[in-house]
Amino acid sequence: MPATPAWPPKSAPRLFVEGEMSEGHSLVIDGQQGHYLAKVMRVAPGDAVIVCDDVTGEWLANVSQAGKRSVTLSVTKRLRKREAVPDFWLCPALLKKDRFDMVLEKATELGVAAIHPVITRRCVAHKLNPDRARSIVTEAAEQCARTALPQLEAPRKLDALLRDWPEDRLLFFADEDGGTPAADAFSFSKYPDRGEGAHKSALLTGPEGGFDDAEREAIRSHPQTRPISLGPRILRGETAAIAAVALWMGLAGDWDSHG
Repeated sequence: MPATPAWPPKSAPRLFVEGEMSEGHSLVIDGQQGHYLAKVMRVAPGDAVIVCDDVTGEWLANVSQAGKRSVTLSVTKRLRKREAVPDFWLCPALLKKDRFDMVLEKATELGVAAIHPVITRRCVAHKLNPDRARSIVTEAAEQCARTALPQLEAPRKLDALLRDWPEDRLLFFADEDGGTPAADAFSFSKYPDRGEGAHKSALLTGPEGGFDDAEREAIRSHPQTRPISLGPRILRGETAAIAAVALWMGLAGDWDSHG
């Protein structure tokens, strides 16, 4: 006998939606998401759509009505609870638009809990379009099957970030002048018997031109800062952020709990 097809199919569209989902809930998808379902995916009544509400998790919904500009969904059952997210923040200095887009996308795919953009003296960019940034983050989460969105904060100047930094969170500083090898520092942040103790963590990376001397001194003098080295080569801002987040997830995050 032929195998029973998986339901929902892996090809089912995935969307993050507003509002808390529950069994029997009905929702209308319009705007860009409605266009995506109706015109791009060409869904029809009975088709499966997977929706995530960033609160309760991932739900299976079926198309009940498909119009030209909107689609009505009926939620049938929960597939997964909202994922447990490692308490790790990324604090990247703003970069040129396309490069910072990559940071937003890849940080989301890698599983950070929050993104706190930072404005420094040598930043080429000083603004971030919040709607565009949120769209990039949401699309990245949908594509990699996350059930949680990272918290996305408005850009802040470096001095304000340091002034208001929480006392219970380590700030790993990717410093071009060097520091503890990142792998060692990140391992300490997970295993209490290796010296540092288990802590909430964050990573600060710099802009295209790096940090100036005054900024570097202010960062290093903060009691929660742990300067780290990302190896013998000078990395671009987007490369440093992505590589360091991946390393942290492998050593102190949740990569070791999934096959």
